[in-house]
Amino acid sequence: MEAYCFKCKEKREILNPELGFNSRGGAVTTGTCSVCGTKMYRLGNTPAHEGLEKPVITKASPKSKKSKAAKGTKTKKTQSKAVKSKTKVSKSSRNKGKSLVIVESPAKARTIGRFLGQEKYTVIASVGHVRDLLKSQLSIDLENKFEPKYRVPNEKKQVVKNIKELSEGSKKILLATDPDREGEAIAWHLMESADIDPKKTERVVFHEITKDAVADAFSHPRELDMDLVDAQQARRILDRLVGYSVSPILWAKVKGRLSAGRVQSVALRLVVEREREIDAFIPNEYWSIHALFNPENSDEVYKAKLAKIDQQDFELGNEKQTLAVVESMRKATYKIADINTSERKMRPGAPFITSTLQQEASRRIGFLTKKTMSVAQQLYEGLDLGNGEETGLITYMRTDSVSVSSESVREARAYIKNMYGEDYLPDKPPVYRTRAASAQEAHEAIRPTSVNRDPKSLKKHLTRDQYALYNLIWQRFVASQMNPAIVETTTVEVEGKVPEHAYLLRASGSREVFAGFRAVYRYAKAEDENGEEEQVDLPLSVLSVGQKQNLNDLEYDQHFTQPPPRYSEATLIQALEENKIGRPSTYSPIISTIQSRGYVSRENKRLIPTEIGFLVNDLVVEYFPGIVDLNFTSRMEDELDKIASGKLAWVEVIDEFYTSFEPELENARKHMPKTRLQPEKVGRACPECGGDLVFRNGKYGKFISCANFPKCRYTEPWLEKIGVTCPVCKMGDVIEKRTKSGRKFYGCSRYPECDFTSWNKPRQEPCPNCSGLLVEKGQAIVCNDCHHRYPLEESKKEN
Repeated sequence: MEAYCFKCKEKREILNPELGFNSRGGAVTTGTCSVCGTKMYRLGNTPAHEGLEKPVITKASPKSKKSKAAKGTKTKKTQSKAVKSKTKVSKSSRNKGKSLVIVESPAKARTIGRFLGQEKYTVIASVGHVRDLLKSQLSIDLENKFEPKYRVPNEKKQVVKNIKELSEGSKKILLATDPDREGEAIAWHLMESADIDPKKTERVVFHEITKDAVADAFSHPRELDMDLVDAQQARRILDRLVGYSVSPILWAKVKGRLSAGRVQSVALRLVVEREREIDAFIPNEYWSIHALFNPENSDEVYKAKLAKIDQQDFELGNEKQTLAVVESMRKATYKIADINTSERKMRPGAPFITSTLQQEASRRIGFLTKKTMSVAQQLYEGLDLGNGEETGLITYMRTDSVSVSSESVREARAYIKNMYGEDYLPDKPPVYRTRAASAQEAHEAIRPTSVNRDPKSLKKHLTRDQYALYNLIWQRFVASQMNPAIVETTTVEVEGKVPEHAYLLRASGSREVFAGFRAVYRYAKAEDENGEEEQVDLPLSVLSVGQKQNLNDLEYDQHFTQPPPRYSEATLIQALEENKIGRPSTYSPIISTIQSRGYVSRENKRLIPTEIGFLVNDLVVEYFPGIVDLNFTSRMEDELDKIASGKLAWVEVIDEFYTSFEPELENARKHMPKTRLQPEKVGRACPECGGDLVFRNGKYGKFISCANFPKCRYTEPWLEKIGVTCPVCKMGDVIEKRTKSGRKFYGCSRYPECDFTSWNKPRQEPCPNCSGLLVEKGQAIVCNDCHHRYPLEESKKEN
């Protein structure tokens, strides 16, 4: 059974469904969302959610039993109720003289309703889109200029009916949906489906849900922007043409339930091509040499790296060459040739846009893109800060603009001056340029609605996730308005000489002269970043040019060049943005789709294409090269931007695309080979029907089922061992499991006899300090007993 989850913003399966009845005798099914765990309920055939008015659940029969005598008798109370029902006031009459405001979510409606007051305004929520293309068919008239066929789904008919009744009696209708193309389209669909009179309808746009921002927006309404609507409609039609045309071909040629999307196929191609780069990579061996010196007349020791031999760059490709150099260097005499000190400014980055927020939230607080956007939505729509009223804490979170309002800059500068002093405040506010030339989805970056709401003061009112993300957004914005940090770097060059050769070694050290913005925010190292030159602690007080350096020892290490790293969610978003693939609102759905379809798995925070992912990608690349071409997809985004700015007609763009796409469809139908996938056999017979047991991939990962499905529905869990014996019972194996929401954890294979579980991956070796259980946490190994920490990389080298 499914219902619409307003947190996930799509239909989800109801877990642990329980049937009951409300006070009116209506059937109610309660349960939790299979993805986010939010409480859901379903009233009859209408999916509902806790964001709406909750029903009173009872276990009583929906039909009351009345005696025959009671049926024919009406009390005064029931008679008065009957009279009241006859004189019931219609919704349109109740709202007469008031303005109707329509937003998307119930939370947003409550917050805005409080700002506007009930005397002049009625605020209601459409709960997202109220109209869409039919799911059962293409819903696009190919013979009539790609005219879309829209329909109000059953679960939204009552919503549309209510809006229509209220709008008929309203003095004015104000469409206050989100400030992007999707929001503009929702506003248009509301007008069309509810027959709202355009003459008394206005559009209001605000980028933060605060009293001042809402008041300003309502004092400056505008007309609906049909160019933005056309751009969203064009994207929707493009995606439908690709998805509903290519997917059936994959069903016929490969297997059912596969899909191909215009943008998701490009993302899959990036992941597959990166994996093939890794497979084809041939590592090259190289060696490095470091010397340990202590200055003359000093006990201080520092390390320097060999940089040049005979004033030339060099390559040591094997151990034999390295040992020959080491032997020669042992005979050399050394002195300091140069000490160079320089200062550099490290400037703060721009406030967050959608992609940078998703990337930094992944690196710093470990959020998946879907979680980042879900928590950001909560912060945007408003939270109770202890006064019984909801307040929006951040500006709109789907944006590719780095601009911020002058008022927010003034507030930030006053805060910085007060908290950190004049030295941290630039003479003029920094100005940041938006990287995307087409940035216009929203006119501001993601920032706190008020800098004065510092994270620590709000911590007790926020969940752990809300606090972590708000703190990140707040720090990034405040840092963006501060002075650069100043770092002093000192490089020491040591010269070594033997009769045959001259050796140059370098050691660099740095110190922070002025913290600047780093007093508030320090950037996380990018996942594929190699880092700067090695930094060491230099005994600068005892070093001088020409000073003799005593050689204590020489260290030499073997290395191999590394292949490009697999994409993480953060780096894939970065690649999509750099190639102008998709928009801020599409990054999270793209990442989720390629994983939910089974094309990509996520292991150790990295995206790895599956067998079916490779196959689907190769077929789409061969038979539909246009839709997965990076240049084509980027150019299509530019054309959608031109539609949004009124420079192109959407029908022309769709027509040009379909003219080249249609022959590819016909060719694929005729010539794409049938490639039926055979699931891998387990090697055991099904205990119920005797058929082969096979491995399959489902919503919660790998599992075992009967090959005769659906005739035989036998299944069993797949116990994915990690090579560690259970630390509690010492008998079972530690296996990887997943919760109903998809979160990975580890437990004993002998459950329920042994109830050992851990969110963090256990290690086989005991803690060197206390022999306790070691688990992996981020880039470190931590003992569960004594809490001693060890670097993860060191442990990997030892093993």
